[in-house]
Formats: sequence, structure tokens, C-alpha cells
Amino acid sequence: MSEIKPTCKEVMLHICDNLGEELNSAKCISIKAHMENCDNCKHYFNSVETTIEFYKKYNVELPDEAHNRLLDILGLKE
Repeated sequence: MSEIKPTCKEVMLHICDNLGEELNSAKCISIKAHMENCDNCKHYFNSVETTIEFYKKYNVELPDEAHNRLLDILGLKE
């Protein structure tokens, strides 16, 4: 079986899709391994996690324009 080596962009997209989920799939295991060695992805993950926790705690209503800007800044806008 060949080892899956995700790119940073794939890691970032997967983190946003699955933050807080149980990470047992082969893809998730490879992402964990990537994050152990990639400071950029670690910082990104921590930033996204902190942002999500902030919004959960304060139940902030985010206007569509601000939501779209946030997605753009995070590189998640298609």
C-alpha cells in the first residue's frame, strides 16, 4: 500500500470539513502525520479551531459579506 502524502491545501480543506470529527481513515491518519511536521498547518488548524470555538461561545451572527471575506482569507472560497 502506498503512503498518502497530502498537500498543505488538502490538509487545510480537510480540517475545515472535519474539525472535531473522529479521525480514523487512512486520509485522516496521513493528515495527522503531515501536521506533526508542518508548522504552517499546525498554526492554521489552531487558528481555525480557536475561531470556531469563539463563534460557538459568543453565538455571533456573521453577515454574508463578512462570512465570504473570512472564507477568502482562509483560502476556502472556491
